Amino acid sequence: MNPRVRQTYLCNISHTKRRKRIQKEPQLEDSTFIQAHRIVTQPFLFKDITEKKPLIIPRSEHPISRKNIDREALKVLYRLKDHGYLAYLVGGSVRDLLLGRKPKDFDIGTDARPEELRKLFRHSRIIGRRFRLVHVYFKGGKIIEVSTFRQTSGCNDELHPEEYNENIYGTPEQDAFRRDLTINGLFYNIADFSIIDYVGGMDDLKQGIIRTIGDPESRFLRDPVRMMRAVRHAARTGFSIEENTWQAIKKHANKIKFCSIVRVRDEYIKDLKSGASKPWADLLIDSGLLENIFPSYQRALIKDKKKTKKLLLGLLGFIDQKIRSGEKLDDALILSFFFFPALYADESYRTLSSTKRLRWPIYETRLLIEDVILPYEFRRDIRDKMSKILAGYWSIEFCANSNTWPKKVKRRQSFFDSFMLYNLVQQLEDKPFVTISKNKKRKKKKKKKT
Repeated sequence: MNPRVRQTYLCNISHTKRRKRIQKEPQLEDSTFIQAHRIVTQPFLFKDITEKKPLIIPRSEHPISRKNIDREALKVLYRLKDHGYLAYLVGGSVRDLLLGRKPKDFDIGTDARPEELRKLFRHSRIIGRRFRLVHVYFKGGKIIEVSTFRQTSGCNDELHPEEYNENIYGTPEQDAFRRDLTINGLFYNIADFSIIDYVGGMDDLKQGIIRTIGDPESRFLRDPVRMMRAVRHAARTGFSIEENTWQAIKKHANKIKFCSIVRVRDEYIKDLKSGASKPWADLLIDSGLLENIFPSYQRALIKDKKKTKKLLLGLLGFIDQKIRSGEKLDDALILSFFFFPALYADESYRTLSSTKRLRWPIYETRLLIEDVILPYEFRRDIRDKMSKILAGYWSIEFCANSNTWPKKVKRRQSFFDSFMLYNLVQQLEDKPFVTISKNKKRKKKKKKKT
């Protein structure tokens, strides 16, 4: 028999036997099933624990309902459970459900290996190099990410990437302690609908505290991006950062420079689009992260910290308001508003102001933007649109001062964005709003018929 056919045949036999075993099990009522399942499975979950058992919060003591869990995620969870695997909802989805919010993604943790998951879900694919994950695909483009429980590697992935290997599978406890923050280390067990807490995340959620799992200094030195994530969750939830965690962020803020530029860029773009970018930027300034992530802001804060901070928080507050109202904003617009205070503090940008004639200094603005956004790269179309919006700031000022609004100004594709930016800056600098005056139309003389 062909080896590949034989392997498929044996796999089908094992799955058939497992299904028959499940069918033979007595069908109990919900409450009886939950009690019986706890007695049978929970000792298995805790067999590798050496110090203390985790906190188990039963269904009656937490607000998470299956009605609020994505239907496709439930399908994956139940298929894993029915085939004898552990099936947990993990990470930020559990945190958001406990806070009464709708999670963006539903990630699942299990003790099944990637190869086993691939056999279990026909429409799936193994991805990743450092750690192999499985993406399960559903109709409509829905993807559910499933990962095997893993433990923390002993080496530093930033300093010794060649020695780093995350394909070290572990227990649920080891997987919980591998995570960054206590509020992100909670598990929802589909077997009995309970929450499993190894790291004290439930207490921190109730008290509104952002705390690292383990020693904050060693955690941040191992992966400095965790400092950005701690600030992110504090901004989005309104929680306070625990004192030791906060002091470690301030102490090691300059270590963020050693992280991958692309990785840092992707992280802060998420925060700019989160609807909580104003408190996020405020925490970045106070912790010292902003000047270490963005060199252009370091120069602006040294020159005039009060004015730069006021402009930045004011513009981001407007962006947050738009996003929370459900409005979709272009990346170029968000980045233009974010980098404007740093650009505005540059004398070279101010010299582009024209009082003699109307012009669009797009080329000069593009060169200045390249310096302001360093060391980060963006697509050319985004940079071009940013240049048009920020160059249009000076054409709006010229029209406002002369009280003339030619049609060629209004017809500009970026006119509305530039006009909005100009009026927001006027407001933040306690200056009057600018309104567009209607130009008088010339009456055409009617030709007399002869």
